[in-house]
Amino acid sequence: MIGRLSGILLEKTPPTLLVDAGGVGYLVDVPMSTFYDLPAIGERVALLTHHVVREDAHLLYGFLTAAERDAFRQLVRISGVGPRTALAVLSGMSVADLSQAVTLQESARLTRVPGIGKKTAERLMLELKGKLGPELALSGRPAADDSSADVMHALLALGYSEREVATAVKQIGPDVGVSEGIKQALKQLARS
Repeated sequence: MIGRLSGILLEKTPPTLLVDAGGVGYLVDVPMSTFYDLPAIGERVALLTHHVVREDAHLLYGFLTAAERDAFRQLVRISGVGPRTALAVLSGMSVADLSQAVTLQESARLTRVPGIGKKTAERLMLELKGKLGPELALSGRPAADDSSADVMHALLALGYSEREVATAVKQIGPDVGVSEGIKQALKQLARS
């Protein structure tokens, strides 16, 4: 298996790259999130890769971050989701956005990705639940502010499910501190 590829970036044709590593040119498909952050042609690039061996081809998929590669691997494990669909998902939304959508079970956010219909989005929500942990949902550039993230972590640590936590945190005001937010969320959870 090829886990990492480092070399000179020779060509950039979305979504494919040509990377010269030791005199061998590797074609690597990348999501657009990785594509936009690549260095200029002729510069060195290092990519984490996922190697797919098929009967008719050896395919490389590249990522700048481990979180992207991990999300890609979770996506391709789902029946009916191939590498092209996984790349489309990661091109259409960041890993943090995907994880948040799964945590909040917002399948409509996935349907905005080209090629993802309502049924596929709902299946992805079901299959990814609990596999993209709350750490991913709250890492990178969180959609919620820091106090909301801390409240979510505290409630998850208390054993509440991601869906319960997400529903309770939505009810908290935007300017509430962590301790008050936990109190309000626990009251919401007690009512339901």
